[in-house]
Amino acid sequence: MTYQAKPRLNSNAIVAIVGRPNVGKSALFNRLTGGRRAIVEDTPGITRDRIYGVCEWNGRVFSVCDTGGIDPDDPDILRRDIHKQAEAAVDEADLVLFVVDVRAGVQPLDEEVAEILRRHKKPVLLVANKAETLEVEANAVEFYALGMGEPYPVSAIHGMSTGDLLDAVLERLPAEETGDPEEEISVVLVGRPNVGKSSTLNRLIGQERSIVHDQAGTTRDSVDISLDYGGRAVKLVDTAGMRRQAKVDESIEYYSSLRASQSLEKADVAVLVIDARDGVVAQDKRVAGEISEACKPSVIVVNKWDLLRELAGEDGQGPANGQKIAEWKEKFIKKLGKDLEFMAYSPVIFASALTGEGTEEILEAALEAFDESRRRVPTPVLNHIIKEAAALRPPPSYKGDRLKIKYVSQRPSPPPCFTFKCNSPDLVHFSYKRYLENQLREAFGFVGTPITLKFVK
Repeated sequence: MTYQAKPRLNSNAIVAIVGRPNVGKSALFNRLTGGRRAIVEDTPGITRDRIYGVCEWNGRVFSVCDTGGIDPDDPDILRRDIHKQAEAAVDEADLVLFVVDVRAGVQPLDEEVAEILRRHKKPVLLVANKAETLEVEANAVEFYALGMGEPYPVSAIHGMSTGDLLDAVLERLPAEETGDPEEEISVVLVGRPNVGKSSTLNRLIGQERSIVHDQAGTTRDSVDISLDYGGRAVKLVDTAGMRRQAKVDESIEYYSSLRASQSLEKADVAVLVIDARDGVVAQDKRVAGEISEACKPSVIVVNKWDLLRELAGEDGQGPANGQKIAEWKEKFIKKLGKDLEFMAYSPVIFASALTGEGTEEILEAALEAFDESRRRVPTPVLNHIIKEAAALRPPPSYKGDRLKIKYVSQRPSPPPCFTFKCNSPDLVHFSYKRYLENQLREAFGFVGTPITLKFVK
């Protein structure tokens, strides 16, 4: 069954943080949300996509959106996309925090941003950041010239006067909506740089939510969006490309990779995106290894399939017929099974974020993997299956001592973990353990989810 993914409306009010580059927007975002989610560096243009977090103040909860620096006249295509993302954040916001640098004074670009905000006709609070001393704070009065009302001097880095700012924010937010928040299933897109994760996210939600560029490493922070997918609440997370630590040669890339790993750790399901043209390379194996170590249900997406499907024939010339394509896919999956043997349980989807081919299957497979990771097997049925498996292939013996499985039970927490009570755990050979796992998968499915077998005396 195919569902249509639609953006969910968050019941929380949204506060967007905007301003020209390098005025401290990400530092303020981290201060308000109480974490270090946004990467902060003394370099303009670090933040690119919209990043969301949650702020709680005096019992009120609202969403905060960090954006990249606005510079409408920048000729660089990538930075123009950043500007579009910031304007999109303003469009959806209930309140805008316009951040300026009190130490730098009023800049021409501040005046341009103010003019853009006037066109959007949204409520605005002017935040004069980097006011660490009373002398510097006194300079905030010159920002009245922007026509954005009273400036609020703060220091995002040190937290000075941010409480007063938050009081002012609450006064201007619309009334809070009531109702219990719906639990979301978090689906994270991971992979090495430039395999098409952001393009895939945009295709799934039907809008340009993540900036896409052929420059590797375009995505720096983890970007998430909430969806309603067939009546289920889903949070889709795009991440920066994950690289081997020795290859990370600057702090921005280091923190991008760290954020990606943290997003994977928090996720319910991982979608590993690989490039169809390259097949599985060493870094794909490393990312897959992180998924496996984190014990996450997973789906493998072979992206950019449209670039290869025309060459799926044996001669490599012209369109291949359906049979040739099926044979090519079968060979690809077989090789994939060898390269990523430890993720053999993950379904493989051939897709193209560019054309949309196969992308409708991604969330369907991810949610199925999530459900399978929560599957509970009745204990009597479980023991019956294991008893039959042991009769079909008796457990190994060592020096006359044979393994005897007395009882099997499933632990309550996901992913599926089965405890085997036996006479001697030391007699369990790796091959027999795999045999029992295969029997469990054959009987109960567990598609897309790892399962763990523990043998105890």
